Amino acid sequence: MEKNNTEQARELFTRYLGNPIQMHREGVLQQYKQYEVDKETEKQWAEDMIAGYLKQLSIRDWEAVDTLETLSRQYPNPEMAEKIVSFASRNLMSADSIVRLRFSENLVGIIRSHKKVLSREQLFTACRAAAELLQSVTRQPLVVDPGHELEQLGLKDKRGLNSRAKKSMDEVEALLN
Repeated sequence: MEKNNTEQARELFTRYLGNPIQMHREGVLQQYKQYEVDKETEKQWAEDMIAGYLKQLSIRDWEAVDTLETLSRQYPNPEMAEKIVSFASRNLMSADSIVRLRFSENLVGIIRSHKKVLSREQLFTACRAAAELLQSVTRQPLVVDPGHELEQLGLKDKRGLNSRAKKSMDEVEALLN
């Protein structure tokens, strides 16, 4: 593949997070297929994206973890799951209620995507981290930093926040069974 074609293929791959269904919906899958990118190259590109988003993890927002959850559906990677769990365990208890909820919801999605590739110990550690975050959301007072609003999540009050946290907690329990 020519360098220019490689750059164009990588740009499409990155824009659609390596998801052929999204490429098809946007009408660019045939164009991408013409570049004949091999699976090893795609895997490397996905690993590069994962590494970049892992570096962007923040207690200020949840965009990086949203993207990592999307990537995890297509490219499960136990190391990604471990690093996200480690970040959550070290940093998120000081985040506001909304960030903790969104991050934990994404973490549950990542665990679901990785369940088959995680060891039993890794699965328990990840589920424990998600459960601790969710419990902190329900047990602690509602704290909302400027720029984060309950309406962003389609919620009206602490009760709605707790309800979503409970739903995710139920999913954590299901993942362990």
